[in-house]
Order: sequence, then C-alpha cells, then structure tokens
Amino acid sequence: MAFRILAVLLVAMVGALQPAAAPTLVAVTRIWDAGAHNAFTDLIRWHDRWFCSFRESDAHIGGNGRIRVLTSADGDTWTSAALIAEAGIDLRDPKMSVTPDDRLMIVAGGSVYEGTTYKGRQPRVLFSPDGRDWSAPQRILAEGDWLWRVTWHDGTAYGVTYRANPDDGTQWITALVSSRDGLKFKEIATLAVTGRPNETTLRFMPDGEMVALMRREADTRVAWVGRSRAPYESWTWRQTTHAVGGPNFIRLPDGALWAAGRESSSGNPKTVLARLTLDGGYEPVLTLPSGGDTSYAGMVWHDGVLWVSYYSSHEEKTAIYLARVRL
Repeated sequence: MAFRILAVLLVAMVGALQPAAAPTLVAVTRIWDAGAHNAFTDLIRWHDRWFCSFRESDAHIGGNGRIRVLTSADGDTWTSAALIAEAGIDLRDPKMSVTPDDRLMIVAGGSVYEGTTYKGRQPRVLFSPDGRDWSAPQRILAEGDWLWRVTWHDGTAYGVTYRANPDDGTQWITALVSSRDGLKFKEIATLAVTGRPNETTLRFMPDGEMVALMRREADTRVAWVGRSRAPYESWTWRQTTHAVGGPNFIRLPDGALWAAGRESSSGNPKTVLARLTLDGGYEPVLTLPSGGDTSYAGMVWHDGVLWVSYYSSHEEKTAIYLARVRL
C-alpha cells in the first residue's frame, strides 16, 4: 500500500513539473472579405446559432463604416444577417452581448471624420430580437466618450468608457459605467490608470469579482489587469509585460483565463492567444495565421473548443477569419 501511494505521488509530482500543453489550432477559415476593409470583430453564440459582427469600410481610418452581422448554424457556412449604417457616421468596433430580456445588443463607436481627420465621436447601441432586424443606432453617454464593450452581470451592463482629459488633451480618462437597460449609463468610478488607457474588456469571476484587461497607448504601453469587488469603486492594478491591441479574454469552465489581442513586439503585428493570470501574467502561446492590420478577436467556448473570430491583412486584403483552438 505504501509503495502504491508513493508511486501515485511521484506521478503527480512529475505531472506538475511538466509545462502546460500548448493549445492546438484545429482549423482556421476566412469567412468574409466582401468589403474593401473588414475589421474589428466580435463573436457570440445565441439560440444555437453563431453571430459574428464587424465593421466594413474603405480603410482602417476613413469612410463611413457600416456594421455587418454574419450568422451560421454550424460555424462553417456563413451568411449575412444584417448591414447597418448611419448617415455621416463611422460605426466602429461593434461588440455583441445578450440583454437580460434575451435580445442581442451591439455597442459601437460612432465617429465623425473628414477624410481621415477625426472630428468627434459618441457611442451607439442597437438591439435585435433575432440578429437580423436591428433597431436604429441610438446615442449613449456623451460626446467624446468611447464605450468599447459591455459585459452583463446580474441584470446590469458594465463597461469602461474612455475620453480625452479636458485639462490635458494628451491624457485620457477611463471610467467604469453601468446600465440596467443598455441606454442610460451612470458612472461608478474613475479608474486610476496612466498611459492613455482605452480599449477594455471586463469579465466576472464566479464570486462576483470584476476583472479588467486594458490597453494603454503611452508610457510603457503594456496592458494592465485590474480587479475589483462590488460595488466596484476600488481597484487594484497589475502591469503585464505586453502591449495588447484589441484586448479580449474569457474564463473557461476549469477556471483558466485565456486572452487574445494584437502582439507587435516583433515588429510584425500578429493576433495571438495568451494565458492570462490575475496577477498580470500574460503569456502568448499561440500565433494565429495573421499579419499587418490585425486583431480584435471575439472569443466563445463551445463543445470543448475555443472559437476565435479576428481580422487580418496577411492574405491580399483585410478579411474576417474564424479559428478553432483546442486547449
């Protein structure tokens, strides 16, 4: 009996010393390239169907971007479910969520450009009962805000909006906001993050703790990981070691956190999948087929596989891709 126990302990020790298995890219498919520039994706599974949203326009900056929504029953064959436009407005970064009353919601940036010269912005929201028929874009928050994504928790939508500091235009202010209906938002806390913080994804842990992965554009430029407990007014922050463009992350059923974003340290931007930890650990472990103008991933865990939508310009033009990764 003692020998058997010792053998089990040795096997456990050897397993603990071995590095975690690397994720495996099962498949990657280009699912859309009809627009001149197709970018800034999100992905959701709702009512046993897939939905992928992104922006179609003439270029990364410039032109009045439209929101395209694709749908699929199996993740292999995709069709256009909607194309949404607002006259004179560049609709950017459409991010999807499901409201408490079981509608799809998109939050998007609403920017105004003259050519490629930025003139102003205000966030928009849209709602749909089926992913095909969408309400007209409605303005939320204030002129100058950009609410990049919302996450619903216990009937409330939470997100981080960023805007220029009126006292110092070179700096940006970020604030945590919330809403019960997706239309009227209130500010909960100003976030003490330096270095021009902006795009932020929020997720909730099983005990209700809120976790933020935030992009920064100045100083070291590395992303920050923030943590807060209800009422989410007090935050602690840790620096990662990587700049992350278009940050997104999810928590898997086993508790592991996986992130995706643009990695540019090599000088050739790529979209990567990374292990994320609450103490600021960010370890890229898989590079998706990508390059150039790329990133802004949507992430869904389904049937034991991580599904990742993203965009990239590594194949002739900027197109939308869907990867399946086994972890």
